[in-house]
Amino acid sequence: MTMSRRWLFAAAGALAVSLTAGMAAAQAYKSEYKLSTVVGKPFPWGIAGERWGDLVRERTQGRINIKMYPGTSLVGGDQTKEFTALRQGTIDLAIGSTINWSPQIKQLNLFSMPFLMPDYKAIDALTQGPVGKKFFELLSARDVVPLAWGENGFREVTNSKREIKSPDDMKGLKFRVVGSPLFNDTFSALGANPTQMSWADAQPALSTGAVDGQENPLTIFTVAKLHTVGQKYVTLWGYVADPLIFVVNKQVWASWKPEDQKIVREAAMQAAKENIVAARKGIVPGDDATLKEIAGLGVTITRLSPAELKAFQTATKPVYEKWTKEIGPDLVKMAEDSIAKR
Repeated sequence: MTMSRRWLFAAAGALAVSLTAGMAAAQAYKSEYKLSTVVGKPFPWGIAGERWGDLVRERTQGRINIKMYPGTSLVGGDQTKEFTALRQGTIDLAIGSTINWSPQIKQLNLFSMPFLMPDYKAIDALTQGPVGKKFFELLSARDVVPLAWGENGFREVTNSKREIKSPDDMKGLKFRVVGSPLFNDTFSALGANPTQMSWADAQPALSTGAVDGQENPLTIFTVAKLHTVGQKYVTLWGYVADPLIFVVNKQVWASWKPEDQKIVREAAMQAAKENIVAARKGIVPGDDATLKEIAGLGVTITRLSPAELKAFQTATKPVYEKWTKEIGPDLVKMAEDSIAKR
């Protein structure tokens, strides 16, 4: 075989390999990518999911088609199984709660430490500072690619029985809480009876009186119309906040071209920024429209004095100390320092 013919065969072989690789890359893109959220529209969380999908679909000219599955329907409604399904590839993308993922990543319990974050600047100091970076490193080591921080908001306590102004007012009340041992410890320390259940089961339980109260951001209260299921009392105690994290399964991420990865990341950051604004709307200093709306429904809103808030902090201090050891004293100290410097 002449040199020229050998060269032609080699070139043809290289071209075939290149075409095959190109076809494989094209085939790697799915017709639909499944995005998991706990709630859908019109909750800010669900709006963020649809917004992320819309931005990606538009900017990739439909190469990446994201469909949102609210109600954690991809895992039968069990919020605590979402992160495992994401790692396994049953879920392609998620906007997940730090609370719901804490059973798999114990450090995420940091955000559920009672009374760690006194205000929104404290949340931002954590998610946008060294603590947020540390969590992205932890997530990156667990088969997902974290892209942006969103927000579900400060969780306020509501109930159907009485106004809550002190730990004594919590005694004997049955509260729906999420599936986290830390929440059980916190409510038990306050003398309440916590009952773990999914959000899908919570509203029927409130309606029938199986539980007396619940804790959630106020956007949940208004959109879910919790006043119609007996929630007559709201106490603003801001005892924990619930950041959200926009993530993609690592294998899915690797299947995308770099230019599409950039689009997905930038879309996540934009949707997350809009989500934080929506989550805080109407409940921040200078904008109390949501609080007025709730009060207008005949609901009693209680604002705690510094002394009353201190009583709750004192009652839950043993819980804080116990979970500092579980989460890691160094990480908790990093968080406390970041908040102090906000």
